[in-house]
This record gives sequence, structure tokens and C-alpha cells, in this order.
Amino acid sequence: MSLVIEPAAPPEEATLHFAHDVVSRFDVFVEQALEYCRTRLREPRFELTPEELSWLDLPELPLAVPDATVWADRTWAIRFAESRLRLADPYGILVTFNGTQPVDVEGLDYE
Repeated sequence: MSLVIEPAAPPEEATLHFAHDVVSRFDVFVEQALEYCRTRLREPRFELTPEELSWLDLPELPLAVPDATVWADRTWAIRFAESRLRLADPYGILVTFNGTQPVDVEGLDYE
């Protein structure tokens, strides 16, 4: 997990508590993010190939190596650093949360 504070400063107590909550329930949040991806990545805007769309029906999605980033304003996201999906190449897929609910997903391909 990363805690991002800009400009650099000691984190506020509330931010530390929030980061602790994310870490202590990380497995639950990863599962939520995976299910969110399973649904949202089917949208046409992601332009998945038929083969990639079929991967969304597999018991285990082709998303791995999750890490969390918490910002000082208490927004946060899970990035899946590894995936076979084209839109994840080369930096992964980011699922943004609002509190405990995933609210957005984006590929980090930076084309």
C-alpha cells in the first residue's frame, strides 16, 4: 500500500486510520474490485476483444498483483499491476473507490 501526501508532510491521524481500514479489509476490497471489473469491463468503451470478454466469465479474472494507494484526501484505489487485457498494458488496471464502494475503472495503458 502507498500513502500519498502532496506536498510531503506527516499524515493526519484521520488519514492513517482510513489507511488502516483499507489494509485491514484489503481482501474484501479486492474481491469487490474484481466483481466490479467483471461487470464494468463489458462496456463497449473498453473495446475488449471477444476473447478478452470471454475471460470475464472465468472463475478467476486475469487481474493480479493488487496494490492500494490512499491519498491524503482519503480517496483511494486498487491497481491490478498484472493482466492479460490489452487495456492494462503496461501499467495495469485501476479501480477507484468512494469510501467502501468501487466507482470507476480504467486501463492504465497511457497510449
